[in-house]
Amino acid sequence: MSAENNKSMENAYRIAGELLKDKLKQADPEALGDLESLQEADVIVVKGSYDHIEQVLSLSRTPFTLISPRQLDAAELRPDQIVFINCPGNIGPKGLRKLAAFVAAGGFLFTTDWALKHVLEPAFPGYVAYNERATADEVVRVELLEADDPFLMSLLGPEDDPQWWLEGSSYPIHILDPNKVRVLVTSKQIGEQYGDAPVFITFDHGEGKVYHMISHFYLQRSETRTRRQTASAADYLVEKEISVELRAKYAAMGIDEASLGEVESAFTSAAIMNKIIFDKKSQMKKETPGKKSDDPKKA
Repeated sequence: MSAENNKSMENAYRIAGELLKDKLKQADPEALGDLESLQEADVIVVKGSYDHIEQVLSLSRTPFTLISPRQLDAAELRPDQIVFINCPGNIGPKGLRKLAAFVAAGGFLFTTDWALKHVLEPAFPGYVAYNERATADEVVRVELLEADDPFLMSLLGPEDDPQWWLEGSSYPIHILDPNKVRVLVTSKQIGEQYGDAPVFITFDHGEGKVYHMISHFYLQRSETRTRRQTASAADYLVEKEISVELRAKYAAMGIDEASLGEVESAFTSAAIMNKIIFDKKSQMKKETPGKKSDDPKKA
């Protein structure tokens, strides 16, 4: 990936994070309030070599705590937390047992790409598996199957046509139990080329939830395949019905230098990430919160 592409996508994520907040302020202020109440100890990110979810969180100014796979072994995880595990997900046996217990108790777990084989298969057997047909490095069109989800509906519209970057050697998701696994995002193109179409899936385990996504959450590049996607990202503000008064803010952020396709892809991934956080916040509202530890790294 070139430095130019990296800078371009960083700017796209920065714009997408701000746009998400402005959209929620208009459409669902209560949801925005829930997201803005997030604290560092609520979101734990486990470092990886290939994916960098922490960059997406940082660019959108979402608080989180970053730990290493080794620190995970000693961490005291709470069921009101979300744990994000970056690809490749090289977690030891103790950490895998801890993650399984964490989700069973009510925690939310989000993993990407090779963590399908390294985390989900051993810690949560019988749900999903790697189909042994690694992908090429390419960008594919994806479709949201749950676009009628109330939270996503407040952010994504009929004009959205998101693209998803597949890292070379990404792991397609084979569903072992279709009665328990829900596909949230799919790709006809991935299905035709690699045998399994799921892009983003979820399943319940005990009192908690597991989410998994093919390839990397931090999209390092996008592609513009249509005339609409090659347009300036400023046109995306029009599609999202952002007021004229707010557009000067985005101009100062460099939106005129970004393409609509880049910001659209970043906005879609930001919407998915915040849906998970919102769902966890909604779950906790229905329960009596227990005593919280301020230090997620505490042994």
